[in-house]
Amino acid sequence: MDDYRLIADRIAADIADGRLRPGHQLPTQRAFARSRGIAASTAGRVYQELARRGLTVGEVGRGTFVRAGRAADGGRVALAEPAASPVDLELSYPTVPGQAELLAGGLAPLLRPDALGDALRPVGVAGTGSARRAFAGLVSTGFREVGAEELLFAGNGRQAIAGALSALVPPGQRLGVEELTYPVVRAVAERLGIVLVPLAVDEHGLLPDAVAAAHRTAPLRALYVQPRLQNPLGASLPQERAVALVEVLRRLGLPVVEDAVWSFLRPELAPLAVLAPERTVLVDSLSKRLAPGLTTGFAVVPAELREAVAGSLRSGGWTTSGFALEAAVRWIGDGTLASVEAAKRADAAARQLLAREVLAGQRLRSDPRSYSLWWELPTGLRAEIFVAEAARAGISVTPAAAFAVDPRRSPSAVRVGLASPPLPVLARALETLARIAGAGGGASPGGRRTDDS
Repeated sequence: MDDYRLIADRIAADIADGRLRPGHQLPTQRAFARSRGIAASTAGRVYQELARRGLTVGEVGRGTFVRAGRAADGGRVALAEPAASPVDLELSYPTVPGQAELLAGGLAPLLRPDALGDALRPVGVAGTGSARRAFAGLVSTGFREVGAEELLFAGNGRQAIAGALSALVPPGQRLGVEELTYPVVRAVAERLGIVLVPLAVDEHGLLPDAVAAAHRTAPLRALYVQPRLQNPLGASLPQERAVALVEVLRRLGLPVVEDAVWSFLRPELAPLAVLAPERTVLVDSLSKRLAPGLTTGFAVVPAELREAVAGSLRSGGWTTSGFALEAAVRWIGDGTLASVEAAKRADAAARQLLAREVLAGQRLRSDPRSYSLWWELPTGLRAEIFVAEAARAGISVTPAAAFAVDPRRSPSAVRVGLASPPLPVLARALETLARIAGAGGGASPGGRRTDDS
């Protein structure tokens, strides 16, 4: 008779190869025993072994199911592991404890056959009436009530950005962007034939005078900006700066695409769409608010631009999933989304505090409620060298060059994403990065600067 561990190994191989998918229900232990010709007690030990490895989960009254794959240590990646499985400080997809359970609760009613049938029908860029009302409530703040008719939907935030830019900027025309900007915008602009114009920023964000100066050189057709928790710098425009920027845009007659994907971490800050609703297309998504696999994107679009943006989304095939949209409506309505957002705000603040402690003395720029930080490296340490040394230590970070619109103006800096690893792993990774910076640029191993630069 096969040892129960060998049988468990075969089931594990089926899971690893995708023959058994996450959510697949295994037979009852009695049925499994009969199918394998083994004793019921052996089947019980097989199921216990699969659960011990984290491959299955038992639900009282329902059975045993294949769970989503995870590392044997609960998903934590040790710094001693090879660089092929690095500690990920590049991407920022935050999750918080209990998030999956909260989301599962909201999905349960949607999985009834009648509800599921409705949710699997095609949905256009206008979404559904319930979705428009729910998302209008989501983006409405104490600053301005958003009307349901202002909402359009896309498959994800990137598609919403692409649809807006395609509608506002013809091929060959100029789009103003922060000189360090979201890399996807660069890729979208290249595909659409849009010329990006880098605009100067300071520690508070985009400089309004830079917009005016660029427009004098050659007319801009629009502006793309992240006024709240800008990626990668983490800056948020002060109210006075935002008002000055809007004045420039009105004087020049320019529309603006406002990327609000991280704005849920700073809900008290007014969006540009409040100050200039007539010329602002506000784009957002659920990937950061909830989870990276929930990629519903949406845009708040002024009436005079609505048909153009809707046409761009349709022609690009950038439409949303009806199932994802209906799931989002339920999570918004039952308070799940608000609970997850609040938990992520607390989590981001805790991670920032940890990073500031471990990297004390380094030149850091960020918002204390952001999931990333901008690290200006010690004098004499080039970003590409630092990134390579970090990779050899099993840690991935993003060099400034990935964000620079003009590669000739790329500072010696890196963006460090804080969202992905568990806190103990994050602490060890940051300690390692501090040692690398110290060895390469004149800082002590503990991360304190020893020069005056």
